[in-house]
Amino acid sequence: MRYFIGADHAGIEIKAFVKKLFENLGHEVEDLGPFDKTRVDYPDFAAKVCEAVLENEGTKGILICGTGLGMSMAANKFDGIRAALCHNDFSAAMAREHNDANILCLGERVSGYGVIESIVNTWDSHKFQGGRHAGRVEKINKLGSCRI
Repeated sequence: MRYFIGADHAGIEIKAFVKKLFENLGHEVEDLGPFDKTRVDYPDFAAKVCEAVLENEGTKGILICGTGLGMSMAANKFDGIRAALCHNDFSAAMAREHNDANILCLGERVSGYGVIESIVNTWDSHKFQGGRHAGRVEKINKLGSCRI
């Protein structure tokens, strides 16, 4: 699997760790920045990763900020992206099995290295179950262009 990873300044420290975890699991990971702690805006890096995932069929993304909240909100604005903020193994498993999430969002300031390693391993080992969940994911995909 090919992944694209991005962060903001509040997620930069753990980004290299997460990249290495995915590489150790046999995945190719392309780092889309940033590459230092200079203050940046998380929507810019969410956009870079989401656009790369959408332009490269069969890929997934990883987004990291202080809480993961901003990244997940920004990422889910893109049609075809199903970004899941995961703070534990259960949410990572369900995001993959039931929601076919294609972007993993993490919060550097709320999850330690051990928890993040466990989330990555769970995310990697669980696959979309399809079945009754496929129809629901299709409904999610159709919501992208809705306006009230």
